[in-house]
Amino acid sequence: MSIDPVTSQLAASGVAYAPAIVNAARRYNLDPDLLAAVAAQETGGPDTNCGANVVGDGGHGRGLFQIDDRWHAFAFTPAAMDPAQNADYAAGMLSGLLKQYGGNVHEALSAYNAGSPTAEGTKTRWADGSDLGYADSVLRHYQRLTGESAQSTAIAESSTTVSSVGALRAQAQSLPVTPPIMAPAFANASHASRSYHRQATDYLALLNDTDEKDS
Repeated sequence: MSIDPVTSQLAASGVAYAPAIVNAARRYNLDPDLLAAVAAQETGGPDTNCGANVVGDGGHGRGLFQIDDRWHAFAFTPAAMDPAQNADYAAGMLSGLLKQYGGNVHEALSAYNAGSPTAEGTKTRWADGSDLGYADSVLRHYQRLTGESAQSTAIAESSTTVSSVGALRAQAQSLPVTPPIMAPAFANASHASRSYHRQATDYLALLNDTDEKDS
């Protein structure tokens, strides 16, 4: 029996449910390492690649990718606690956001967490004292998983524009320092003060709104 090298590498790096993550990523033409980095951020935490099939965020985040039951009916179903189906749902959302933001990984990750491509999102404190916004924290997980230079690694596999981590960091630095414009559903200052756990994000509304504009 042949062993998939990508799955093996992720498992060796301590990623839980690596086969489910890799299969979901490939169904949506995502880099498996990127999807694994999101799982590490959501149910692992700083300085660990491990994800766990848990309930978090005050009981609202469900499963490997912490799908929020305040915005997703899927989170109320038994499928939400199945790693493979949870990964598939998250991969579909991230794929849609990458298309919406022209392949810009940093913006897609920010929107995945906080509903806005320019939002800093949930901050995570790492062991070295770094306080990183959501997208930057996911990218650190990504770099830890791949062991590759942040300046040379392409992390999105899709038919849209592929952005390197180095380019994303340059774009992030050029963003305005004024507070991001957020839809009313996300305009709650209390979310910004939370440590680590996901913020509530109406991903389906984002994607539906995009579909309506494109139609």
